[in-house]
Amino acid sequence: MDRRPFYYATRISIAVVAYIGCWTLFAWLGDSWLQLLVAAALAVVFAQFGFVAHDIGHRQVFRTRRPSDVAGLLIGNLGIGLGWGWWSSKHNRHHANPNHEDHDPDVSPAVIVWSPEQAIRSRGLPRFIARHQAFWFFPLLTLEAWHLHVASFKALFNPSAKRRGPELALLIAHFVAYFGLVFTVLPVGKALLFLVIHQGLFGLYLGSTFAPNHKGMPVLTKEDKLDFLRKQVLTSRNVRGGWFTDVALGQLNYQIEHHLFPHMPAPSLRRAQPIVQQYCAEIGVSYLQTGLLESYGQALRHLHEVGAPLRR
Repeated sequence: MDRRPFYYATRISIAVVAYIGCWTLFAWLGDSWLQLLVAAALAVVFAQFGFVAHDIGHRQVFRTRRPSDVAGLLIGNLGIGLGWGWWSSKHNRHHANPNHEDHDPDVSPAVIVWSPEQAIRSRGLPRFIARHQAFWFFPLLTLEAWHLHVASFKALFNPSAKRRGPELALLIAHFVAYFGLVFTVLPVGKALLFLVIHQGLFGLYLGSTFAPNHKGMPVLTKEDKLDFLRKQVLTSRNVRGGWFTDVALGQLNYQIEHHLFPHMPAPSLRRAQPIVQQYCAEIGVSYLQTGLLESYGQALRHLHEVGAPLRR
């Protein structure tokens, strides 16, 4: 549980250098089709910024709230256009009740539905999508970044919003600089294509890293009465892999350990994993760990089964 200041100083420095390097390369290339490769690279860098912001939000980096909030605002709002306050509140509700259809905002039936009951109650677009949502899932993820941007702005107009002024100013600054640079360097057609590729891959990457964690795992209702350990373990899935998987998924592939110990620094989750797995075996709690492709398969099969009542 000890802080890992050298690890996070190194990780954040690498992310910042990559961020500045990509935008410098963008400005240097000018009107070139190679900018589409820069768009893809920036999608990866933006997602890595998101992973760092996630760890900061869990107080894995700084001990106190103030430096955590300052870093979160700079990385989230200013760096990638993601509202720090809105995301932190949403993510905390998810951790408190993962995969609970009444309390977890990540399984609210906005477009995708997560249980047969939600499918039956759905109307309009969610009902249309739900019939074959397993096929729609990854294409819809290309819109996820835009959804996060819009939701970040909308949340600031909620009467309960905190730090409305600073958050709004930093979000506006991000998008003024972002759109200004893209449309200054590139002609309109290439600029629009750059935006589509960058934001589409950014959303797809983020969604693909979070999907293996809980999608396809049990969805809880008010009828389920579970203790803390079972509530966190039974709704989460770990993804096996080496260092590349750890980096690519922001070490959220150790989702079970992360949910049990959300303040534990990310590099320590790997060391906690065998201890938690052994303890779950000793007390008879199911502990699911699978490969990355199989995790997607389980999630997609679940989504397809959920939509079955609407295909009859």
